[in-house]
Amino acid sequence: MRHLKFHQMAGTGDNGAMPYPEMLIAPMREDLTKFGLEEARTPADVDRILSAPGTTLMVVNSVCGCAAGRARPGIGMALQHSVKPDRAATVFAGADEAAVTHLRNILADFPPSSPSIALFKDGKPVYMVHRRDIEPRQAPEIAHLLTTAFDEFCAG
Repeated sequence: MRHLKFHQMAGTGDNGAMPYPEMLIAPMREDLTKFGLEEARTPADVDRILSAPGTTLMVVNSVCGCAAGRARPGIGMALQHSVKPDRAATVFAGADEAAVTHLRNILADFPPSSPSIALFKDGKPVYMVHRRDIEPRQAPEIAHLLTTAFDEFCAG
């Protein structure tokens, strides 16, 4: 109950609530940056990263349990695969709100989801993993979803 109450107080920023405190989410950011993901904290960062030719993995990180126990570890496992995107980046829902909103506008054909994982090829989305795909799976299963997509979209 305490977590729910904090979540409602801190919010995701979408409802006008204050963003999550940086000291709370710093370890959650590091869960992805330690795998080499670049942080995209502004819309300009998102545009710069997605404008590069080739493939880009873009993660909408979040404080939820399925991000911590499933998505982030699954992403780390997937990025050990022999075939992987040219670059990987992340925005944080509840913290990097302008960047998240901008990315969601780019992904307007897909319902918003936190966490979520999108694979882009030459700036266009080609594969998407939503929260509904993450929640029922364990990290190795999420890694398998991603490596299958990497094999399809990132191989030479």
